[in-house]
Amino acid sequence: MASALTGANPRVDPAAAEALRGPLREWRARVRGQGRAQLLFVLREPDRDGPWAVEFWVRSDADPGLRLPLERVWLGEGAAWLPDDVGETALADLRRAARRHCPALRRALRELAPARLFLDTAGAESFVAEAAPRLSAAGFGVVLPEWHGRQALGLRMTVAQAPRRPRGGVGVDDLVRVSFETLVNGPDSGEPLSGEEVDELAELARLKRSLVRVRGRWMEIDPERVGSALEALRSRGRRWSRMDEALRAAIGVADAAPLPVTDVVAGGPIGALLEGGVSAELRPLGAPAGFEGTLRPYQDRGASWLRFLGELGLGAILADDMGLGKTVQLLALLTDERAGGRAPGPTLLVCPVSLVGNWSRESARFAPRLRVHVQHGPDRPAGNALARLVGACDLVVTTYGVVTRDAEELAALPWHRVVCDEAQALKNHGTRQARAVRSLPAATRIALTGTPVENNLGELWSVMDFANPGLLGSVQDFQRAVAEPAGGDGGAATELVRRLTRPFVLRRLKTDRSIIADLPEKFEVRTWCTLTPEQASLYKAVADDMAERMAEADEKERKGLVLATMARLKQICNHPAQFLGDGSALAGRSGKLDRLEAILGEAVARGDKALCFTQYARFGDRMAPYLRSRLGVPVLWLHGGTSRAEREELMRRFQDTPGPMVFLLSLRAAGTGLNLTAANHVVHVDRWWNPAVEDQATDRAFRIGQRRDVQVRKLVCVGTVEERVDEMIERKSALAEGAVTTGEHWLAGLSVEDLRRVVRLTPEAVAG
Repeated sequence: MASALTGANPRVDPAAAEALRGPLREWRARVRGQGRAQLLFVLREPDRDGPWAVEFWVRSDADPGLRLPLERVWLGEGAAWLPDDVGETALADLRRAARRHCPALRRALRELAPARLFLDTAGAESFVAEAAPRLSAAGFGVVLPEWHGRQALGLRMTVAQAPRRPRGGVGVDDLVRVSFETLVNGPDSGEPLSGEEVDELAELARLKRSLVRVRGRWMEIDPERVGSALEALRSRGRRWSRMDEALRAAIGVADAAPLPVTDVVAGGPIGALLEGGVSAELRPLGAPAGFEGTLRPYQDRGASWLRFLGELGLGAILADDMGLGKTVQLLALLTDERAGGRAPGPTLLVCPVSLVGNWSRESARFAPRLRVHVQHGPDRPAGNALARLVGACDLVVTTYGVVTRDAEELAALPWHRVVCDEAQALKNHGTRQARAVRSLPAATRIALTGTPVENNLGELWSVMDFANPGLLGSVQDFQRAVAEPAGGDGGAATELVRRLTRPFVLRRLKTDRSIIADLPEKFEVRTWCTLTPEQASLYKAVADDMAERMAEADEKERKGLVLATMARLKQICNHPAQFLGDGSALAGRSGKLDRLEAILGEAVARGDKALCFTQYARFGDRMAPYLRSRLGVPVLWLHGGTSRAEREELMRRFQDTPGPMVFLLSLRAAGTGLNLTAANHVVHVDRWWNPAVEDQATDRAFRIGQRRDVQVRKLVCVGTVEERVDEMIERKSALAEGAVTTGEHWLAGLSVEDLRRVVRLTPEAVAG
């Protein structure tokens, strides 16, 4: 063997190879499974009236998939991955578990070769509720039956509504007859429990039994909750409820029903809404009289869906991907409901100031017959003049700022509908702005947002509470309804959120070819940049300073220190002059700026237009003239201080002027409300570390009207905090790690050691 590895002839004698095969396989298995074996407790349920059993197993620490019953170890059956002293260590672990965590195990230790512990049902209940958590916390493996931690019982809710009213729907104040039946979750859950079965279950709950056998299957229940729930179901029977109360119970709002509703039986619009069959109830708009344009099929469905929910007296969240035409869908709805001379009353549309001009122009283009008034500016009408004007309008466009200042006056007017565009502005429900918008009374409400609001429970609740006030209960009710049943399972939590909100949220994506087939492709890539020696020196000094000061900082100081350090490191990655703030020269000092210049140079050489986003306005002030001089093409610059008139002129110039051009934009000032489809290149110079904000910015170019593929580049300095945070964001799931949506603030929650790893500078970060 040695000569084959080191000599000229690599062949091994067949007899030697055969002799070595067994020892080598055993050696490899030992290396892969090295370390002591872990003791594992497996609870087995009885088939009928027999005892429960806790079986003792051992498994590999290195590969948990390798496991063996301790009974077979005593019989000498071993495996290659087992250490030689597995019997001694298993017994020692079993004694430790019995002494500290589960006294019942002492009975098993009376045997010479303990393999299992038999328990009655009461003992099994104690093991599941008390011993198993303690054993798991102490590092032992515990395997419980698949029903552990799952909701055992659910309700079938039957809703019968009164005959439909002439306008074709029902309202949230209408009464519906509601009844409940108890279901066993899992296989064969279609048939509700009989009265006798419910009585038997109630008696077991009264006796405080947490493990019960129903229809031949064991399940785990909370005796107190199930007992009170069954008692409540007995007392309520069939009864009349307001439709909004029925909806709360059906979608699973906390405490709206005695047990979770897992099945709904209903007909008509209510059934369609709750059972996901809305499409069958939608009446296509087609081409509404007065609408100048052609709706795409998905836009027709969206406008019809808004009308359907409005007829039910319910609010809606239209959360289509940016660029799919939410504006057009709302304008089609407004023209359709005025067809034939009907006048349902004025709609108040609230939007960021940057979108006022867009709504005014789009209304004139697609719905020229609508009577539109823009309520904005220092000379806006008030009092009786405003009341008369609103009474003669179909659409009033205003801003969040105006609503905040004039909330009392606007709340006194008779709005048929209130619409919030860029409704993520309501995400902080306690702000004065959000409270002012929610105070506006209306028959129905619509929230328009291109942000996937379901990524953050608090934000989703806030937008939902605007659209359907009180429907989801308090924010604490909503979070409890999601967090408790999910039990920390991100996928389960996401599914629960969808079930709670699905009837009221419509979201379509541009990347879904079944929605829109003629949109070009979007190609997103990371573009890796290196630091210059000057950048690396500054970076290391700031990182070292943070490490020293963290050791002495309290929790409050620590958070501020982390956020300040992250900001400094990001500035250094951009350019030393940005960090130093000394007005020094830009050329040749930043690997990222050099890379940006090269990318833009290639784009303009092909005659293309590009968007560049930065979150730093002062850095943008310096970059705009620098890039202008280096590229030899117009470089426009839009930031938070740009006036509305200048903003619209910059947009017009970029869209209409032929030839190559670069549009440098402040991320927060230009992330929404701009249609810049003349660009087919998007560059994120620095990272906001919030994917939703970056996607909003990208969608200024990747939207309907775009005829070319869009290249999206995110500049990331390799071997720095930028690369590591980018990796962390990629790993985090949307809901379970919802803190990502708060920018870099979530970094303040990392441990000191994790922070050191995040900010460390590695050799590959420096050019050359």
